Amino acid sequence: MAISFSEKYDSRTITTDSDGAAESAEFLYTLRGVSSEGDARVLATNSTPTGYGVLSRRQIEVKPVHIDTTNADACIWDVTVQYGVQDEPEAGDEPTFSFDTTGGTQHITQSKQNISRTAASGAAPDFKGAIGVTSNGVEGVDITVPVYAFTYTYYLAPETVTQSFRAQIFNLTGKVNSGSFRGFAAGEVLFLGATGSIRRGEKWEITFRFAASQNRTNINVGGITVPSKKGWEYLWVKYAEQEDTAAQTIVQQPVAAYVERVYDEASFAPLEINV
Repeated sequence: MAISFSEKYDSRTITTDSDGAAESAEFLYTLRGVSSEGDARVLATNSTPTGYGVLSRRQIEVKPVHIDTTNADACIWDVTVQYGVQDEPEAGDEPTFSFDTTGGTQHITQSKQNISRTAASGAAPDFKGAIGVTSNGVEGVDITVPVYAFTYTYYLAPETVTQSFRAQIFNLTGKVNSGSFRGFAAGEVLFLGATGSIRRGEKWEITFRFAASQNRTNINVGGITVPSKKGWEYLWVKYAEQEDTAAQTIVQQPVAAYVERVYDEASFAPLEINV
C-alpha cells in the first residue's frame, strides 16, 4: 500500500468576523502508510498549503490512530491543520517559537520492571521483563514516549534564502545535532526539515522543525545494563531460550542488548538560526 494523504469528508471549519472576513480555518486529514511520527509530521507539512485565502497556516497536529512499527502500511494518523490571521512581519523580525510535548509512540519488547507474576499453579515463568512472550517470540507493546517537538519561524530577505541555503537545509534534514543546540546535548535533536514560502514577493517565511529525545545512561534491560544511548539511537534486545528452574520450563529471556546509530550526525550551524 502506498502512502496516502486525504482530506476527510466535510472536514473544513471556517470562522468569520462580523464583516464576514475569515478569522480562522481548520482542515482534517487522514494519513496512511508511515509508522514514525516524525515522518508523518513532515509529510503533513509538505502536503498542505502554507495559506488558505488571507489566512496563514499556524499549527499542524498529528495524532496516531493505529500504529504498527512492523507494518507501515497498517499505520493511520489523524492530521489537523489550523489557519489564522497573521500580521505581516518585517524581514529580520524576531523568530516565532512553538512547541509540542504530546509525545510519540514506540514499540517496545521489554518493560522497565516486572511488577508481579501469577500462575494458575506452581511458579509463573520469569521472562525478565519481556512483554507478550509467545512460543514464536516476543510481541511487545506500543507505548507513548517523551518527544519534544518544536519549531522556529524566521522572516528572511530574498538575498538570504539562496539556492545554496535551501540546499543546506535539504542536506541537514534527517540529521542529528553533533554539538549542543538550543540547550540540548549532542545527539538529542533531530532536524525534521523546513518549509518556506515568499510573502508578497518581499520576504521569505521559513519554519524549521525539530524533535528532541533525551540521551540516557545505565539503562536496565532485564538484568543487562546498557551503558549509554543517545536520544535518537535505537536500542533493541535479542532473546533466546533459557531454562527457568523455578517454573521448570524453557522461557524466552533477554540475552543481549544493542544500541544502533540510525541517523547521521551534523552541525546545525549552516541553518544560520543562531545556534
